[in-house]
Amino acid sequence: MPIKLTKQEIMKEIVRCGKKPEYFIHTYAKITHPLKGLIPFHLYDFQEKLLEDFEDHRFNVILKARQLGISTITAAYVAWMMMFHREKNVLVIATKFSTASNLVKKVKAIIKNLPDWLKISTVDIDNRTSFVLSNGSQIKASSTSGDAGRSEALSLLVIDEAAHVEGLDELWMGLYPTLSTGGRCIALSTPNGVGNWFHKIYTESENKANDFYPTKLPWQAHPDRDVQWFEKETRNMSRREIAQELECNFNMSGETVFDPEDLAILQEKVKDPRYRTGFDRNLWIWEEYSAESTYLISADVARGDGKDYSVCLVFKLETMEIVAEYQGKCTPDIFSRVLHDVGQEYGNGLLVVENNSVGYAVLDKLKEMRYPNLYHSVKSTHEFVEEYQADQMSNAVVGFSTTSKTRPLIVAKMEEFVRNNLIKLYSSRLLGEMRTFIWNNGKAEAMRSYNDDLIMACAVACWVRDTALASNKRDLEYSRAFIGSITKTSSELDTRINGMVGTRNLKLTDEMNKQARANEQFPWLFKG
Repeated sequence: MPIKLTKQEIMKEIVRCGKKPEYFIHTYAKITHPLKGLIPFHLYDFQEKLLEDFEDHRFNVILKARQLGISTITAAYVAWMMMFHREKNVLVIATKFSTASNLVKKVKAIIKNLPDWLKISTVDIDNRTSFVLSNGSQIKASSTSGDAGRSEALSLLVIDEAAHVEGLDELWMGLYPTLSTGGRCIALSTPNGVGNWFHKIYTESENKANDFYPTKLPWQAHPDRDVQWFEKETRNMSRREIAQELECNFNMSGETVFDPEDLAILQEKVKDPRYRTGFDRNLWIWEEYSAESTYLISADVARGDGKDYSVCLVFKLETMEIVAEYQGKCTPDIFSRVLHDVGQEYGNGLLVVENNSVGYAVLDKLKEMRYPNLYHSVKSTHEFVEEYQADQMSNAVVGFSTTSKTRPLIVAKMEEFVRNNLIKLYSSRLLGEMRTFIWNNGKAEAMRSYNDDLIMACAVACWVRDTALASNKRDLEYSRAFIGSITKTSSELDTRINGMVGTRNLKLTDEMNKQARANEQFPWLFKG
């Protein structure tokens, strides 16, 4: 039976609730338990600390595990704000409208289940998307369209599951001015990889690079959870799911193309280059040229819109170790000079250039500079061909063609190399791109506002190394076997033309001389 209060006691309780949201919530707020029904909202210490943060800081960003009641405590705070303050305008947005409206429903439920004497503001308007109190305070759920909340001044903006909201960077640019009159913001979410708005805001807040106050709440924040609970909960979960749902681990979460565990292994090998050189000091060198190694140089040329980079990677073919890397914004003629000089520095290694519209301009410059070892391929099959062969073929082109057909193939090849530890890299720039390279509707691409130029150069190199050059090696082995069979016959094969420069007596005396003669007679089979 509820305790009957006097008018004086009621007034004291109302004043106390208005001053202390934690008291109001702990004493009078009720929430719906899935098994127990309507129960009092008893706060844990970490939840009370959140309420203090909401009051002490205009902007709060909360990195959380699931099932900690963070959305519920946020809803309770919103209910308190609306009940005890006039004309507060609250907007809730989320990746799905259902998620945003669910938080609004929690606010409604808390207010409607208060004692009658505490309902100092009654509900005037109540519909699916919003409701308005008699004191002028209101709350609305909205989709994440570009116009969400732009036309109104906000007292509080709640962004639920912020890491999963697409295009939040642009949306925030439109929403931030609505908070200029003193409005507050609460952004809460489980992690969803790196590079998105939520990740940037949270990491920046940790470094005090923005106005947000950070709070991290992994599964251990709940006092009733222990190792046994964790083991039971994660029994049927993947490593990615554990990182995202329970551990608050940005790097291990998200739908990245490359497995987070593989990225974590690569992170351990990242190191500063030995030299930063070049005209813009953007050429990073970890290891200088060695005559004992063979080199492959893969280049991706910027489109020319100023948003991406021209890049190249230098690989040791034997180990697929990246020994040098360039990333810069420069004109095609300057980039062609960079490629020419890098190629010469590494023994005129095979130079693979993407032959997009700007790429052809770079390739033309390299031809003018007579770079001796440019990659050529067949248009239809994308198979590697030697330059001397390409000159005699109508369907051969210089460079590598990245198309809607070849892009998935080269990305898959790079993922295979990374997964099987077949590539060695030390670059923080390349690894950074790999962390923001995600699946978007089945397509592998960089997150919005991020680049994948180094990834594309690396992917092409993996493809060329494992397909084109491997195929060429097999052809070479077949050719050698063929020539070997010729030299084992008893008849003497003589293709000399009398008077030709270099003509000499080719009489064979033993098997070794036969093989040497074959090498001289059929250089086209052994070139490469």
